Amino acid sequence: MNTNKPPISFEFFPPKTDLGKEKLLVTHRDLSDYQPEFFSVTYGAGGSTQERTINMVLELNQRGISTAPHISCIGATEEKIKELLDHYLKAGINRLVALRGDLPSGMGATTGQFSYASDLVAYIKSHYGDAFHIEVAAYPEMHPQAPDFVADLRHFVNKANAGADSAITQYFFNPDSYFYFVDEIRKLGCDIDVVPGIMPITNYSNLVRFSDGCGADIPRWIRKKLESFHDDKAGIVEFGTEVVSKLCERLIQEGVPALHFYSMNQTQASSSILANLGYETKQPVRA
Repeated sequence: MNTNKPPISFEFFPPKTDLGKEKLLVTHRDLSDYQPEFFSVTYGAGGSTQERTINMVLELNQRGISTAPHISCIGATEEKIKELLDHYLKAGINRLVALRGDLPSGMGATTGQFSYASDLVAYIKSHYGDAFHIEVAAYPEMHPQAPDFVADLRHFVNKANAGADSAITQYFFNPDSYFYFVDEIRKLGCDIDVVPGIMPITNYSNLVRFSDGCGADIPRWIRKKLESFHDDKAGIVEFGTEVVSKLCERLIQEGVPALHFYSMNQTQASSSILANLGYETKQPVRA
């Protein structure tokens, strides 16, 4: 199945309601038909949804496909991180997405015992060895808080040198930014896999808000075309699927190690792109 196609994975966010959870379980079931390498589950600034993340990760992991929790270290104590990692290890979790995270409002300059994601990676590696596959974040178009591109590259290499096994990028729509980023870290001696993060386009206003917040560039030609659809949601989805499918085709042609889809807890957007790329499911995806 999916011969000569790179592995895929999907990201979820923890639902806030019982109805949201029911919908996510359906999405998980449908996307599981693509036999992804793993699912990941996010949580908010300072661990604001940590309890929901933990519960969701454990439930999804029991359904047979590896599930990787996001772990944010800023504002956290070593004791709390160890408690969380021990809990995951005992539950059979063997993959993590290690992040610095953002300070929640009102916390001020307090950062806890971990200032950077590299500190968290080094802690996990020194205390748990190879018990966890550690993913870290990469920013082909530069982290929005980085002083410059060179400094951001060095921060990334520090995470790799601390013990990260692979990385997942922030989403992007210009593939050259990804290829340039990978070329530059290779020059710095970093050889870990960097997996492109893929964002389906289904809602223009949401995409602009997300992109402005994370520093992801929406090329002018894409912005203008999306603006021209106004309230034509079907037109936005059709155009967005075409754009992202072509992006993925280019990435696959250039030999990327895998693709990681930001599913937004939805099935159809990711599955439409995967169908265009020739990925098959064990059974038809349910609407």
